[in-house]
Amino acid sequence: MRLVRALAATTFTILLIVGMVPVVVGQQTATPNVAVGPQYDTTHVYVSADDFDRFIVSVLAIFGGTTSKQVVATVTPTPSSTISQLILTPVGSISVFGYKTPVPFPFGVERTGYLVSDMDVAVRAARVTGADVVVTPFDDPIGKDAIIQWPGGVYTQLYWHTTPPSYKPLETIPENRVYVSSDRADSFIRSFLSFSKGDIVSDDDRASGIEIGRPRDTYRRVRIASNFGKLTVFVTDGQLPYPYGREVTGYEVTSLAETLAKAKGAGATILVAPYQADQRQACFVQFPGGYIAEIHSTVKK
Repeated sequence: MRLVRALAATTFTILLIVGMVPVVVGQQTATPNVAVGPQYDTTHVYVSADDFDRFIVSVLAIFGGTTSKQVVATVTPTPSSTISQLILTPVGSISVFGYKTPVPFPFGVERTGYLVSDMDVAVRAARVTGADVVVTPFDDPIGKDAIIQWPGGVYTQLYWHTTPPSYKPLETIPENRVYVSSDRADSFIRSFLSFSKGDIVSDDDRASGIEIGRPRDTYRRVRIASNFGKLTVFVTDGQLPYPYGREVTGYEVTSLAETLAKAKGAGATILVAPYQADQRQACFVQFPGGYIAEIHSTVKK
């Protein structure tokens, strides 16, 4: 009887310890660090082939920077054809796709591409930290890719290059803007922190609703920093006026007024006029081709 009780107590203790591990927010020991650097993380922008060049020209006119050579390639594991070009700006990198064929599922739903140091290790880490691997690793013309889905429904592409790229450090690091429900926010944050080895910069459960188009309300906003760059989590009830939630990335510029003047000259549309919140002046801009972004500058105290 004593032996049975001892075994039961031991089993209970083990279960208690094991059961506690996954709920430690921001646990950094479960998986290796696979991030390379924020200058290698790209926003994925899908535009029509007819709008492709106009979009490229507008981004360069607004933010400056350079581009890779434009190519036509198959970048999916199933037959397809797309114009593809990389834009390297001082405020963030953009991968542009203009498909000549229908876009295979689920491509087009991923928001960003994260360069990882080892694809196999990254995919294992994603699974361990709670993400689904919705497209298993496949070869592309210059390396490997996979698509994962975080808790809360956010899709991200992981990519690895056969020849490691070498880009200049960014002048300012863009923020990946993620909208999730209150039901899944903590699960998403826990998963992303564990995968990215990041830290919570701020967690404000009474952020100004002007940031989501509802100035009379408040909501929860969580800012995270990691070697993948910045990520802002908007925890909302989903009742958002257009265009909030449609933007993928927030770009930090030195002067918002000067940038908006360039945007107007480059054929972009100001969807949300500049407003001030959380020590930044911000607005929403739609580029030729339909891409929507938040652009902001820091307001000095």
